[in-house]
Amino acid sequence: MLSWTALVTVWIVWGSTYLGISVAVETIPPFLMAGVRFLLAGLLMFAVVGPRHARGAQRLTWPHLRSAVIIGGLMLVGGNGLLSAGEQHLDSGLAALVVATVPVWMVLINALVTRTRIPAALVAALLLGTVGIGVLVGGPGGEVHTGSVVVVVIASALWAAGSVYARSAPLPSHPMVVSATEMIAAGVMLLILGVLRGEPARLRLSEVSAASLAGLAWLVFAGSIVAFTAYMYANSTLSNHTVATYAYVNPVIAVVLGVALGDETIGANVYLGGAIIVSAVVLIVTGRSSDRRTEPKAEPDPADRRAGPEPRPGAVARGPASSARPSAGTPGDTAAP
Repeated sequence: MLSWTALVTVWIVWGSTYLGISVAVETIPPFLMAGVRFLLAGLLMFAVVGPRHARGAQRLTWPHLRSAVIIGGLMLVGGNGLLSAGEQHLDSGLAALVVATVPVWMVLINALVTRTRIPAALVAALLLGTVGIGVLVGGPGGEVHTGSVVVVVIASALWAAGSVYARSAPLPSHPMVVSATEMIAAGVMLLILGVLRGEPARLRLSEVSAASLAGLAWLVFAGSIVAFTAYMYANSTLSNHTVATYAYVNPVIAVVLGVALGDETIGANVYLGGAIIVSAVVLIVTGRSSDRRTEPKAEPDPADRRAGPEPRPGAVARGPASSARPSAGTPGDTAAP
């Protein structure tokens, strides 16, 4: 029951972050907003777990810090930062539907990195996702800022690339230390990027609305701390394809909340394009789950049996007894921007 409570929390809270971003960037420049979000969340999380889980034998090393910079740069700066910029001109629900293509990008990038054959299901999903984005942009009943859609597509691809890289990167042993370190690194980079883009000159503290501050607070505490903790628990106790359902539940939640709380409108292009994109994600998630169920299991050679290593707490396990990282590019391994 607790596992499903955690998963439902991920469905709802991560689905709500798109509206939170949309509200926050109304009066706060996007990269400064994202930088403050992740720096605060990372520092708060590290203050709680760092003294116990980032010292002695578990202390951070230079390889850990390098990985945090790369992953934070790809996922949180490139992925979330660009998403925040894109939502200046896009409804939150529409942006969430574009981000729903992340699992498709992950499988594609993993196939390219590992030089493995791209399966027919992935090709079909890529085509469906491309058609879905095209419908969102130019479909019936909607006027969409094409440039912002392109920005969010790039953000989705960068998030996926960071997710794939994170599977094999050297990281601290505790998962919350991993997340806190990545958020701190990304927060610093986002603030520097915001300064380089001249955002401080556009920030008028007297004009920052209470709604934007509330959206930022929601992103810091609920979106970056509570939902991440819930995701890690659900990911360690539920099956991969069950956890992966967030990839197509989050956009639905985002669209509903955008209409109910954000005065956003749904045109025929959102209905049709969203359905096509979610279908592409379902094809990827269910296809990979089916592949894992039907894959023959080789019997181990008795002569090779030996005690395996203790599971790394930092590795995302697929069950309480999992002792190794799953392969890169699994849709359930992503986190919503």
